[in-house]
Amino acid sequence: MTTDLIKVYSTVWCPDCKRAKKFFGEQRVSYENIDIEQDPDAMAYVEKVNNGKRIIPTIVFPDGSLLVEPSNAELAAKLGLKTKAQRQYYDMIIIGGGPTGLTAALYMAREGLEVLVIEKAGLGGQVGITQVLDNFPGFPGGISGGEFADRLTQQAYQFGVEILQANEVGKIVPQGTYLCAITVDNVEYGAKAVLLATGAQYRRLDVPGEDELIGTNIHFCATCDGAFYKGKRVLVIGGGNSAFEEALFLTRFAKTVDIVVHTPQVKASKILQEKVASQENMTVTVNHAIKAFQVKNNRLDRVIVEDQSTCEVKEWQYDGVFVFIGLSPNSSLVREAVEMDPFGFVLTDKTLMTSLPGLFTAGDVRAGSTKQAAAAAGEGATAALMIREYLKEVG
Repeated sequence: MTTDLIKVYSTVWCPDCKRAKKFFGEQRVSYENIDIEQDPDAMAYVEKVNNGKRIIPTIVFPDGSLLVEPSNAELAAKLGLKTKAQRQYYDMIIIGGGPTGLTAALYMAREGLEVLVIEKAGLGGQVGITQVLDNFPGFPGGISGGEFADRLTQQAYQFGVEILQANEVGKIVPQGTYLCAITVDNVEYGAKAVLLATGAQYRRLDVPGEDELIGTNIHFCATCDGAFYKGKRVLVIGGGNSAFEEALFLTRFAKTVDIVVHTPQVKASKILQEKVASQENMTVTVNHAIKAFQVKNNRLDRVIVEDQSTCEVKEWQYDGVFVFIGLSPNSSLVREAVEMDPFGFVLTDKTLMTSLPGLFTAGDVRAGSTKQAAAAAGEGATAALMIREYLKEVG
């Protein structure tokens, strides 16, 4: 059996299926999801390849090989992702493989320093799942986020940066004049300096029903999951540039794309508002708050919304929901180790060093950062220069 895409045979209620699909999504690996409860032929196929047992997820790769209920480590190995480093000690360790981390890495590596980047998801960070990057200097015609991420990754490799994927640092521990980054699978890597460039993640609504539907009918990435809604009705939550950009992208697939904003005013740029207004299959509703998601048979049944001007509660029906309401910093790794602002963003001095000597922070996770791709790359370069001076001081 050969196919151009990985096929994931699953159900909507299976936690291992959600984990596997989340892994593919994080690594930006395209796949076809097949719900065996909706497809009798798929059900029969799963039973056939599993000796009569209905085991999910059953994952079929383009070469015809199978993995049944695989761990993330098994998936990483199958995809050829490097998860173990060549050595135990480096001049510098960077946690995070977005524009900040990769830029800092190539700046340091081109000077002959040994640099290790550890990234748990897809290289390129949030930029990698952006439809079009049209405000990054040097690309007057714009560039897709995926291509930009690929180019940045290739450039880092070109200068000799070592990169681990599908791997996560669980803690950072001072050891004398060194810092030790310990992965969740208990592998230790030491360095004189560590750069935290873990970025930020999409904020959730934290309303009833949301957790149950994430990955099924609630999503945070239009590029990853928009194709599931061909010819269907989609609701986008959020009033900023990201929400409007992603909503416009979703019109490639969905029959209708509506936007709901909890504030009386929209924050998206005038250009984006005009683009949305020009689309016949898009509407924008302001001053409405999402109160809950009703779940029926493990799927989205109703979106419960309150009109904040009249307090009227409404029930809307949509096939899928995409949430774009801002970012939360990925700073839990150092929550007990460094000083942070009230929102969890990491505080640094003017050299971008945190309150823990040798630990630097740059990009979206840093307090005061501007949350733009160009700024993130710029902070990566700045961090590299600051760390270079620090390494000279500590020998």
